[in-house]
Amino acid sequence: MKKVDKIGQTGPFYQLDKRRRKAVKLLFEDELTDEEIAKSVQRRRSTLDNWKNDELFKAAQSQYSRLVIRKSYESNAIRKLNKLLDAKSEMVQLQAANSILKLSGMLAENSTPELDKAKARKANAEADITEWKRDELTGRNDSNDKTVLIDDIGGIDDGDDQT
Repeated sequence: MKKVDKIGQTGPFYQLDKRRRKAVKLLFEDELTDEEIAKSVQRRRSTLDNWKNDELFKAAQSQYSRLVIRKSYESNAIRKLNKLLDAKSEMVQLQAANSILKLSGMLAENSTPELDKAKARKANAEADITEWKRDELTGRNDSNDKTVLIDDIGGIDDGDDQT
């Protein structure tokens, strides 16, 4: 059963008890030694070391850092990207638009509109080739069909020469 705090937040950080959550926060702030952190949460240094090796504690540290960064920087970054949409440089505008679309999940990390169109063309061409091969194997192709499939890109030798 997941622990849920008063405002409905869930995840590894919220599954920890108060002492472990405090340790996560203090480790994130990186201002105290491990000995001082252990003393602050009223535990031994060895206990803190054990916590730091625990998978749930590690996941909680990761979640906490994402939460802090999101709270501190996300809204400022979005505002800045929004302002960059009106930049003088079209390249800056394009980069800002791509970043906003990626953050919103509408554009994959390694994607651009041109790349997406090329991928769609490639998928359609591969579907056409597969369909033609199926028809060829099942005898559905007209004997007068002069379609030629090219499976070699010019200049690339794959060792299948049959000459």
